[in-house]
Amino acid sequence: MSDRMKTAHRNHSTILVLAVTILCCLVMAWVDGVLRPGYAVKSAIKAAMFLLIPLIASRVDRDVQYLSFLRPKKKGLLPALALGAGVYAVILGGYFLVSPFFDFSQIAGALTENVGVTRQNFLFVSLYISFANSFLEEFFFRGFVFTNLKQHSGRGLAYLFSAAAFSLYHVAMMIGWFSPVLFLLVMVGLLVGGMLFNYLNEKLDTIYCSWLTHMFANFAINTIGFMLLR
Repeated sequence: MSDRMKTAHRNHSTILVLAVTILCCLVMAWVDGVLRPGYAVKSAIKAAMFLLIPLIASRVDRDVQYLSFLRPKKKGLLPALALGAGVYAVILGGYFLVSPFFDFSQIAGALTENVGVTRQNFLFVSLYISFANSFLEEFFFRGFVFTNLKQHSGRGLAYLFSAAAFSLYHVAMMIGWFSPVLFLLVMVGLLVGGMLFNYLNEKLDTIYCSWLTHMFANFAINTIGFMLLR
């Protein structure tokens, strides 16, 4: 295959991954911001978007990876546990640090009205978010998006686009949760978190360590949610 053809194939794969990412994020923004179904329906739609659509893309273009980043590896598990514990402490500590200056009371109402989370189903939802939801996001943003963009378009676009998409994906679900200043801080935190997860994914050549760290971040968020819903 000539260099021109190889470049054309890489460009095709890059455009396909970018298009799939934008499509899936827009659909989830519509689901979170407009449709607002029950949590079970929303989770089913998200699983279809983040698992099924990338599978179809990998069948359309055989150069698009789908499962290669799921190779299990023991390397990095202990550092990921330590990093996860640190992330948990930072998020929880940050909440206690800024809570005297920002009003978080609207979050409890938004969780119930927009997301369907109540004190009665909180345990189930929090377990789902911590384990299953974090896996879906790692599979999609770090596995499918980052891995394929890095292979076909280079590290720069892979890091920036996947982390930005991860951050912006959360916008629709958090509308009305925070004041504008706090919302901006959360978005920046998600962007930095996406970069960190990409780094773990790149260095360890698997998504399991970033998934483990992501779990701890969700544990911290769920802890805060539990306190707010009491």
